[in-house]
Amino acid sequence: MYTPTRLTAIALLFATSLQAQPPQRMVRSQIPEPYPVLTATPSGEAVPESPDPLVRYRWAKVSPDDGLEIYTVFPRQATASNPEAADLGDPRRITVSDVCDLMFDFGQVNAGWLEFDCDTPDVAFEASISEFNEPAVFNAGSEHPVKTAVPARYGNSFRLELNRELYEGVRFGWIHVRSLRKPAVIRNVRLVCQTKPVNYEGWFDCNDPQLTRIWYTGAYTVRLNLLKDYFGAILMERSDRHSWTGDAYTAQAAALAAFGNFPFIRKNLLYTSTQDNGIASYSLYWVLSLLDYYNYTGDAETLALLTENACRKLDAAYDHYDTLPRLWFYGWDERLGAGFEAPDFREPQTAYRMLAIGTWRQFATAMRQAGNRELAGKYERYADEKTEALRRDPRWYEGLGLFAATDAANAGFATPAEREALLARNFSDRLQRVSYSPFNQYFVLQALASLGAYDRALHTVDDCWGGQLRYGATTFFEVFRPSWNDCKLSDNDAPVNNQCGYTSLTHPWSAGVTKWLSEEVLGIKPQLPGFVRFAVKPRLAGSLTRVEGGVPTPRGIARASLDMTARRGSLTVPEGSEAEFCIPADGLRIGTIYLDGKPCAADRTDDGYYRISGIGAGRHAIRFDAEGEFRPLQTQEEIAYRIPAEKFSEDAATQGDWQDKYGSQGYVLFSYDTAGAHRVKQPDRIRSIVYANYDRMGHVHYADAAGDPRALRSDRRGDGSRSLGAIVTRDPVACWQVMTVDLDARDTQPYRISLYFADYERAGRRSAFEVFDLRTKELLAPVYMVRDYGEGKYVTFEASGSVRIRICQVRGPNAACSGIFFD
Repeated sequence: MYTPTRLTAIALLFATSLQAQPPQRMVRSQIPEPYPVLTATPSGEAVPESPDPLVRYRWAKVSPDDGLEIYTVFPRQATASNPEAADLGDPRRITVSDVCDLMFDFGQVNAGWLEFDCDTPDVAFEASISEFNEPAVFNAGSEHPVKTAVPARYGNSFRLELNRELYEGVRFGWIHVRSLRKPAVIRNVRLVCQTKPVNYEGWFDCNDPQLTRIWYTGAYTVRLNLLKDYFGAILMERSDRHSWTGDAYTAQAAALAAFGNFPFIRKNLLYTSTQDNGIASYSLYWVLSLLDYYNYTGDAETLALLTENACRKLDAAYDHYDTLPRLWFYGWDERLGAGFEAPDFREPQTAYRMLAIGTWRQFATAMRQAGNRELAGKYERYADEKTEALRRDPRWYEGLGLFAATDAANAGFATPAEREALLARNFSDRLQRVSYSPFNQYFVLQALASLGAYDRALHTVDDCWGGQLRYGATTFFEVFRPSWNDCKLSDNDAPVNNQCGYTSLTHPWSAGVTKWLSEEVLGIKPQLPGFVRFAVKPRLAGSLTRVEGGVPTPRGIARASLDMTARRGSLTVPEGSEAEFCIPADGLRIGTIYLDGKPCAADRTDDGYYRISGIGAGRHAIRFDAEGEFRPLQTQEEIAYRIPAEKFSEDAATQGDWQDKYGSQGYVLFSYDTAGAHRVKQPDRIRSIVYANYDRMGHVHYADAAGDPRALRSDRRGDGSRSLGAIVTRDPVACWQVMTVDLDARDTQPYRISLYFADYERAGRRSAFEVFDLRTKELLAPVYMVRDYGEGKYVTFEASGSVRIRICQVRGPNAACSGIFFD
């Protein structure tokens, strides 16, 4: 560990708003810290929309081999479980007179660890951390699954140490005062945070502050996960905190746009070049990462160094194109097989084939640009051969779901008529456009852009990433549903755990939106590798009328702005580059266009832009005359559920006396007689009841429940006895925080389903469930949160046709469901 002295001085950043303040003072601590103190200085511009305390900090020089540095943040808010036991008047010096729990909000998620000082003897402490507003619990296999422990003591200083690397994802911290003999003074509660030196070279701003926040939140999510030698994939230590090759694709994409840390991205490409995590698509995402890097840097030497490696991956995709191996994983969405549960069926398999075609095409383009005609021709032939085979069915696109259609659109081979069909069939439903994984949502955004549906793309940005901000996010999540906002009690509630396991709220695979905003909304994209030539083509849809920003290139920052209301823009072209600048004409009759005060020629593009070409190095001012009102593309659409929230109801009064109210057509009483022995009366209209992934479901029977009013009365005539069992999720096994019940109906007539939840031990269970179409796996209803079911609770909703019910653990030892009733 880095220990220049026993008393290490730690630089402090005290955030009093979304924007962090400069270092205030130094605190002397007796804790030996693992890394040296922050060497950056606050020489950049403040960005109110950024959650990053270091957004305006700059290092004089950064290297891919730089080690980590540390900085400290203080809490913005402190509360006590027993207000009379704690004097919170001075948050730097809290006097505690009785046992209580102190909760601290540090304002944003950080990569760090909790520390504090206390000189008072004979005080017993525990401490906790979390990304959300309750002490975190994670899966078995973590070094410390319960993120609560007795802090390590160093003299009169304390540090919560939960893993060998110390850091976790921390938005909230707790100090639990378990016992004390006299009033205690707790001083300097703080997070010591780690960072890899990296500078914000790119930037983004527009007249929609939420989009600006999204750009910076994506960048911050990546910055927090940068480790000494590679891009990390998750902040919380839950046993999978290592490099994930596919995850790095979107994280590196965001870094290209935000940081331009090209040498470190190269280092990560080399680091992950021999890894695919056993996931077929991740090999292709690595190739796409290499192509992103080449397009942004023009580094032909690294492309040549890794070409053989890329060819092996591309050839493997060709060899097993017709007879696919196990995919293992394509995304957490139900329509992709729910992660590792069941990804080997038509939709993810077709998506993988489309991904292969698109990757062959992009690699062929790069090879041709690099002068390797032989390889360019080879992979063009691969793509053409499989595209031709696909088109033997002239309506090949009709069977595609959202994700296969996404990869088909991104593959770049569709004709205008096919593109129109893909857009109409697969991207017109606002709800179904949303992926459970924001990772896959990035590819959906790319597809919407390629299909020209920028207004729908911005709606999807709002639903996915804007929804996370409304949830309270300061970093982007591993998975997310917009309806989480409808069932939360407050911002930053504990998230729904699910097929991904215990949900991470700081997952850089969700940051691809940052690059998308730079390339599509700001519109700066390389046309030749290394930005030798680039385009500026702002896609202003919805309410957008102004955008400005910069993208790092090897030659300097490419900057651009466009304000349609003011009828002006600007452009900075780095030395050695050439650019074109495009002005949208939606609703306008554009007259003379001026470049640096002089009228200039502009040609009209097929999609209605005025394009100024051949703009050389330097700073340029652009203005234009126009008549009319700027009316960007804007579609009115809402999220519509087939089973809306008002179709759900709760009953906490009936408890176990169900016969006269529920189950008139059938029922399942789980583990009623013994564990795993269910009482079943299958409704005539239900062909089958199947428990998918049965081996991941637990079964319990409460032998002492016979006299409990929550226990269900017997279904047998003349038998007044009661019994209670349940199917339960098998927490804390990783990814077993869910259980599914598939109901295969004989017809599409409506019927009522009632789930009976009973938290028999009154263990604080909180659960959620989702309802899907069993055939298409499309989401039918908003997520429903089941709280406070210690006394037993029925949740009833109306369905029609075949459905899948996925029950998820949120808090408590597991999720427990004791019965399903049909009416």
